[in-house]
Amino acid sequence: MAKAFTPKVITANALAEGDVVYLDANDVWVRDLAQADLITDEAVADARLVEASTQHDIVVGVYLADMKAGENGPEPVHFREEFRRRGPSNYFHGKQAAV
Repeated sequence: MAKAFTPKVITANALAEGDVVYLDANDVWVRDLAQADLITDEAVADARLVEASTQHDIVVGVYLADMKAGENGPEPVHFREEFRRRGPSNYFHGKQAAV
């Protein structure tokens, strides 16, 4: 029996800055997870991932990340994605300074 599809967002790192970015519903890379498109259809997720993976001049390391629907948009279901959305851990700056 096949495993049920878990909702996902498409995420990567911005090529120029290294920031974590997410693909929104309009195929624009955004830095706020709340603006990311939560994809609930596996075929749509796979097709959008293929397209996003071709944007080598904008992003690197494109992949699908498991998420769940939250009050303010997608929410991580794994520690790794919660950690990534908070920004770099080497010193207090960027997204960490805004929290």
